Amino acid sequence: MSSEIFQSPFFQRALAAALLIGFANGFFSGFVVLRKHALSVSALSHTMLPGITLGIVVAGALTQVSAFVGALFAALFVGLGSIAVSRGKRVAQGTALAVIYTTAFAAGVAILPHLDTRQELEHWLFGEILAVGDTDLWIMFSIGALTLIVANLLMRPLLLTLFEANVAAAQGVPVRTMQYLVFALLALSLVASLQAVGCVLSVGLLVAPAATMSLLTDRTSLLFWGGGLIGAGGAVGGVILAAILNLSPGPTIVMVLGGLFLLAWLFGPRYGVLAANRVRRSG
Repeated sequence: MSSEIFQSPFFQRALAAALLIGFANGFFSGFVVLRKHALSVSALSHTMLPGITLGIVVAGALTQVSAFVGALFAALFVGLGSIAVSRGKRVAQGTALAVIYTTAFAAGVAILPHLDTRQELEHWLFGEILAVGDTDLWIMFSIGALTLIVANLLMRPLLLTLFEANVAAAQGVPVRTMQYLVFALLALSLVASLQAVGCVLSVGLLVAPAATMSLLTDRTSLLFWGGGLIGAGGAVGGVILAAILNLSPGPTIVMVLGGLFLLAWLFGPRYGVLAANRVRRSG
């Protein structure tokens, strides 16, 4: 890879975007892994597609603004809507999420053939981080900063709600508000990574970093901050590796994060497969 590529403003912005998104989403992935929300993340990520199609219909064109606003609206509508439906206790949140998500996705698929921008949608499905502009960087920075500040300020009530909702309610924690907040931050994190890795692959940035850390440590704080470092390192490494191998950056980022997860699963000093085999043999 020529050193000149590092002088390219497109590549520099891509690296900055990877660093910002990777750290913020890697940090928030701690909540996803602790709450076992991976399937919810997958549902919300696919919900962004009908949101983008809705944005095209309303705006009349596929632009960055229409894509971001449409994706955010759809993710918030489905995520928060599932919590609202499950308040009656008759329908579980997972069930409500599945019904609302599939309905929204079906609507997006039904509208898609009538749009003239199907080819351009590929960038939003799988990401195009090299097309990130200065405005996009500010949006990513703002969302990442908001997520990190809110998550750290409310870390204790959020974790208490995740693990012991009844205890949290007894201590005066607004449990339902915390649940809405987690899904709102989740939707924001997904939308922030939309241009980098797209709708389909955004799950990787919100699951793999903390999942990798869970194989390396039992400390909750390391799950968050370590996840942030793994997310940032994997995202930046993916952009560089994509440039070296002439691959698409979005999929390469997710492949790198997946590779780090597999390495931790195999060679993790405490919970890796090889370490467990050594313990059994020595026992």
